[in-house]
Amino acid sequence: MKHSFKKLSFVLLVLSIFVGNIASRAAEPIQKTVTDAKTTEPVKQDSKDSEEKLVPLNPQKTVLLDLEHKKLFLKTHVCLVEGVLEMLCCKKQTKEHESILSIDSPAKAIHAGLLAIGAKAGTPVQFTPKFKPPTGQKLNLILEWKDKAGKTHREEAQKWVRTSTSRYFTAKLDQLPPGVVIDRKTELRYDDKYKELIWFGEMTKEERDQFLAKSDNKTYQAAIKDFYEKTRPRLMEADWVFAGSGFSVDEMTGEKYYHAESGDLICVANFPTATIDVSIESSASGEGNLLFEANKVKIPPRGTPVTIEISIAQEKKPAKEKSAD
Repeated sequence: MKHSFKKLSFVLLVLSIFVGNIASRAAEPIQKTVTDAKTTEPVKQDSKDSEEKLVPLNPQKTVLLDLEHKKLFLKTHVCLVEGVLEMLCCKKQTKEHESILSIDSPAKAIHAGLLAIGAKAGTPVQFTPKFKPPTGQKLNLILEWKDKAGKTHREEAQKWVRTSTSRYFTAKLDQLPPGVVIDRKTELRYDDKYKELIWFGEMTKEERDQFLAKSDNKTYQAAIKDFYEKTRPRLMEADWVFAGSGFSVDEMTGEKYYHAESGDLICVANFPTATIDVSIESSASGEGNLLFEANKVKIPPRGTPVTIEISIAQEKKPAKEKSAD
């Protein structure tokens, strides 16, 4: 009981520090590191001792802190299995139409939990005067859920997100090569005003070969090959970082408002309001340009409870140099 009281006191201290000071704190960016391979083996936590180690950080008890193992657990559920994405996880009743998971919790409770496990906030994305990607502590995100048979599954969160093919791809082309006629029944188009070859969606190998056969013009051939390669669905390889969102202060009331309360908790498209964001340039400037979509072959049915396990990504120790002998 005494041990639990100390942990709870520490958590309350972290929460008070977060709410009181984050508006004026400017965290230093964290240097990029390489993570070790993440385990996907189920962790048994069905004993009373294990349960007592998890301290709820919100009234809903959906944000749980394991101080001993420096892990944060988010109790979420699946709200989308197919479609373009801006989020991996959003706040309940905010952006479920573009997020795989949703959680019933204040965003600041998640931020406080990340601070409690030792994560250091960086800086959200900046778009002006020039683009700067979000920075911050690199995080491991593991998803755990049970199927209809009750079997537990664990997987890296990146496997639920893949590159989007439901968007336009363009390539510069001064003019269509002689003899090339575009069939309007296909997704290939040429914009004479902007001198661009345009393709929408996923290009099949058969379509690629048909287009390549129309001309041996090198620029045209390169464009078609590039479309084919870019429209291959691939798992997201980007890392998530603790960008930290930010605060605004109401001039009339003096009340502080945490920006991520708008819903931007764990993003796959860059938002200056994101608590956790991807460490790359990922457009959020319209559905046609979104980089990622839900990997529907991996995601369980809507409504499935999913626990997000968050921990700090560890630096990979440099490999020893091999002898030339």
